[in-house]
Amino acid sequence: MLTVGLYAQSTSSMVSMQKWNPIPLSETLHYSVDWRLIPAGTVVVSMKQSAPGTNQGYSTDVKLTSTGLLDKLFHVEDIFHGDYESGFCAVQSTMDASEGKRHRETKITFDRTQKKASSVERDLTNSGKVVKSSEVEIPPCVHDLVGGLFMLRTLNLEPGQSTTIPVSDGKKSVAAKVEAQEWEQVKTKAGTFKTLRYEAFIFNNVLYARNARLTLWVTDDARRLPVQVRVKMQFTVGTVTLSLDKIDPSNALAASAPASKKESPQRAN
Repeated sequence: MLTVGLYAQSTSSMVSMQKWNPIPLSETLHYSVDWRLIPAGTVVVSMKQSAPGTNQGYSTDVKLTSTGLLDKLFHVEDIFHGDYESGFCAVQSTMDASEGKRHRETKITFDRTQKKASSVERDLTNSGKVVKSSEVEIPPCVHDLVGGLFMLRTLNLEPGQSTTIPVSDGKKSVAAKVEAQEWEQVKTKAGTFKTLRYEAFIFNNVLYARNARLTLWVTDDARRLPVQVRVKMQFTVGTVTLSLDKIDPSNALAASAPASKKESPQRAN
């Protein structure tokens, strides 16, 4: 695991993490996906609170489907499911990825007691043969990528401030820096929103080796909606943008305190 840095800052540069934004009891967000400004697919993100009495606090489902010309050239249908305890601490996740002729299933188990995450990837075109497996040490509360996105929505940062979020994909575990950058107005099919632009530093050999930048726009209201997500890769690959199209009716907001003590965010350099 990359070192989880505690940044040495003066008291005046820190912001209290005690004021956490509420998390919806349930929510379904519909996105359109553009690649190089060409319509390329759809993404549906659903989140709901787990049934009373269960150990998990929330569960999420994400479905990515290719459309249009891209679908004719290279069909993609990725289905993700994740279970989380309070604070979106990851418990387990499954990714069923069907991409062209490739069909893989990856299951990750997060053991908070043993402080380990284990990942097993199977080739579903070859009788479920195990093609990759790994194990990595994790902190007591760690997020997968989807849970990390929900966790980001609970934070109270101002432009110029940053913090770290522990994230793991079962192969690697890192403290990913998240930086609040600028207030911006974003227009999508779902409406026009005042947002705060964040950058999450998970690429460039942090969690993933690929050279890329991940930027997110989150609304400045009680819902804290991620209305736009953009991954900017090298020129030969291009830029992928998710834009919010529709919000399904959701239940009332529920306050959720962090499962464990978090570092205070710092002023970005």
